[in-house]
Amino acid sequence: MVETISADEFRDMIDARRRGDRSFSLVDTRPEESFAGWHVADAVNYFHKPFHEFDLDDFERETGLSPDDSVVTLCAKGKASNDFAAELEAAGYENVLVVDDGMRGWSAVYDRTAVPLPDAPDSAPPLDLVQIQRRAKGCLGYLAVGGREAGDADHAPADSHGTDRVAVAIDVSRHGDEWVEAAAERDASIAAVLDTHVHADHLSGGRALADDLGVPYYLPAAAADRDVAHAFEPIERNETLDVGGVDLKALATPGHTADGASYLVGGSAVLTGDTLFTDSVGRTELQFSAGDRDGDEVGPDAPAAEAARDLYDSLHGTLLAEPDAVVACPGHFAVANDGTTGDVVPGEPVVTTIGEARRGIGVLGLDREAFVEKITRTLPEKPPNYESVIAANRGVESPPDETAAIELELGPNRCAAEPDEPSAADD
Repeated sequence: MVETISADEFRDMIDARRRGDRSFSLVDTRPEESFAGWHVADAVNYFHKPFHEFDLDDFERETGLSPDDSVVTLCAKGKASNDFAAELEAAGYENVLVVDDGMRGWSAVYDRTAVPLPDAPDSAPPLDLVQIQRRAKGCLGYLAVGGREAGDADHAPADSHGTDRVAVAIDVSRHGDEWVEAAAERDASIAAVLDTHVHADHLSGGRALADDLGVPYYLPAAAADRDVAHAFEPIERNETLDVGGVDLKALATPGHTADGASYLVGGSAVLTGDTLFTDSVGRTELQFSAGDRDGDEVGPDAPAAEAARDLYDSLHGTLLAEPDAVVACPGHFAVANDGTTGDVVPGEPVVTTIGEARRGIGVLGLDREAFVEKITRTLPEKPPNYESVIAANRGVESPPDETAAIELELGPNRCAAEPDEPSAADD
């Protein structure tokens, strides 16, 4: 019988192969168009439908594989690849595995890693920052964990179940259990849930997690102007939450969206959402092309250009005004359609510092109008189903079931402007 592995086990196999500890070939049996749009790095495409005749000679000619090879099979939901694996096994392949739930399962794989922070004075309250990575999409969320000062943690939950520390969850996906488990690992209770903005590339689980835990859910105050239908606590510009003695300060950083905010945690890290990435900055037309205005319009008065001026001011007037040593923690890393992630190693922290961003991201060295022209000149491919995703995150639409939710957000994120070449200062 063909052996099935979970998507998490598949992730571990990929990591072992990257370290040189394991060898296997990955065969994706989806149609060519689906494969081209989004697949796991280093996969080979060979289309297969269940109950159709399998041509072993054609398969081996197309893929270069033989019964001596270890093979992992993958499809959209795990059905076609399971049938395909059975065909390989019948043909004499002795080491064949199937990824359970296919690309759907792969879309829900996460890594959790500690963000390295600058040394703090011995008198400072404890602070841990956990980056929660959604590997296939490149989405990044965070858990900020402070201490617990008896009677002084304004936002500690009423029932903390005897835990020793207070945490807040930021940019939670619909798999909120990842944040709950990260908190449990640090003996912490989640006291509040925040989003940096109304997301366009994935379904937020922030409201649902807050409801499950009975804690406040925060959006930037400017989200009220986007007609968000579900209830939220507005966090105002420069408002501060207490996280077990650690300050979390809201910085207004509009541009990617009108409601965008970044969160400065303990003065040592800033969670930049889709405003600033490690190698680029946020794109500026998604909110408007999903609304009444045409976000794809070009020219200096187009909505994307107007938002780009806001983004320039948010970057230079707010984020880059922080000290060079502050760790910048973005909301995404880039995943290409072929599954590659550039210099990013999944499972390792995806961060930069304010100083490194200032010196290393070329577009940040431009003046205001050159910056606007640069990031609006060519608009990248939009995230799949982004209009429906925005509507769901505003609370005005809702996927009818789990299957619809999965289908709605399949594929990598596309919330960044095109990565830029390094600035001349690095030459």
